[in-house]
Amino acid sequence: MNLIMKMLAAPATVLALWAVSVSAQAATNDDIAKRLEPVGQVCVQGKECKGMEVATAAGGGGGAKTPDEVIAKHCNACHGSGLLGAPKIGDAAAWKDRADHQGGLDGILAKAITGINSMPPKGTCADCSDAELKGAIQKMSGLK
Repeated sequence: MNLIMKMLAAPATVLALWAVSVSAQAATNDDIAKRLEPVGQVCVQGKECKGMEVATAAGGGGGAKTPDEVIAKHCNACHGSGLLGAPKIGDAAAWKDRADHQGGLDGILAKAITGINSMPPKGTCADCSDAELKGAIQKMSGLK
């Protein structure tokens, strides 16, 4: 029986030491509430958002983009090298062939807006206007 008592006493001692250490680390309700606060907040445009500064994202952040800006940021990765069959920037023959099969510049613009083959809609420039995309296409292709 002595052996059984020793076996039961060891876990009980460990449990008692753990309880003491946990109670020494106990936090106040304010500490717990602070740890459980949300990481962020959501503000719906047009609604009052107390304590939050709301940035306006109506125009994409600062006016119209130039064709060069759109090409550099969104088009060049694929159209610069012809990746996955994309017509290369400045390759007038490839762009003209594309235009002939898709209804001219407006047909290419329509495909750019909806996406074609591996190109996602608007070619990753979700905040580009149709006019900005058209300017970029004209610059890359030489089409008018």
